[in-house]
Amino acid sequence: MITVRKPGLSTTVQDGGRAGFYDLGIPPSGALDQYALQAANLLVGNPHGAAVLEIVYMGPELVFTAPAVVAVAGATMVPKVDGEERPMWESFAVGEGETLSFGYLTAGARAYLAVAGGVDVPEVLGSRSTYALGALGGHNGRPLTAGDELRIGDGVNGAGAGRVVPAELRGAYSKDVEVRVMMGLYDHRLSTDGRATFLDTTWKLTPVADRIGFRYSGAELETVEREPPFGAGQDPSNIVDAPYPIGSIQVPGSVEPIVLHRDAVSGGGYMMVATVLSVDLDVVAQSAPGTRTRFVEVDLDGALAARADGKRRVEKLHDALG
Repeated sequence: MITVRKPGLSTTVQDGGRAGFYDLGIPPSGALDQYALQAANLLVGNPHGAAVLEIVYMGPELVFTAPAVVAVAGATMVPKVDGEERPMWESFAVGEGETLSFGYLTAGARAYLAVAGGVDVPEVLGSRSTYALGALGGHNGRPLTAGDELRIGDGVNGAGAGRVVPAELRGAYSKDVEVRVMMGLYDHRLSTDGRATFLDTTWKLTPVADRIGFRYSGAELETVEREPPFGAGQDPSNIVDAPYPIGSIQVPGSVEPIVLHRDAVSGGGYMMVATVLSVDLDVVAQSAPGTRTRFVEVDLDGALAARADGKRRVEKLHDALG
């Protein structure tokens, strides 16, 4: 059992995600940084999609009522056991009655705490992930609060302390990032200058950045003049309502693009000028407010190559951790 003494800024239970219900308006949820999720789980011997705690910007204080093996991957937020620092990207032991806390965030945005056996909350629609907007899954459908108690699954077959992710396979988080995109589905609504502005601007992530969407500031995008079709609003960015792919970039009012992430709504009436490659959604997830971001266009072949590179990186992670 884990008792939450302090919850941190926003700590939720997440796993690999809730697939198959987006057509019903229920997003996939799950860890925003899927690579860090897998690394943390592999370090403690869990299946790669087991439930963990996703920790945003500021860590919690957690009291363990029984011995456990844990690991922290993702954003640099040094874990401490009874005040003594422990390494990131490495499994370590926490004793009965000991408190796990975290230092200040120094890079990235989201850290992932895995415990051998996984966080044992009920599955809802095949996943333990928290979808807070819908009060669904996780621990009572919400972020953790002080006094919450979390059960841990059977970790007898988990890995011991001292497993390490090699340095070259760890996440590296910068305040200047490139995010690869495929243009569309509605980039035809941009003028030639508007399209160039979107790709040439260095965008700055605003404080409006959560599991639903990441909003950026930096420029206004010029659109093509048109007579609004029946069913669309009068704003130049409006379209007839359409599905939103996860990772799509909408631009309400032609300013401040928003990258929709894993808790996003499934559709609406704003143009989607581009879609972030699935592998680069991890890059977005680890962006803190103020991160300077360039959107880099790739074609279909480039997107498929990026997906293959991402799969090879995960395979190397599995090989390194057995």
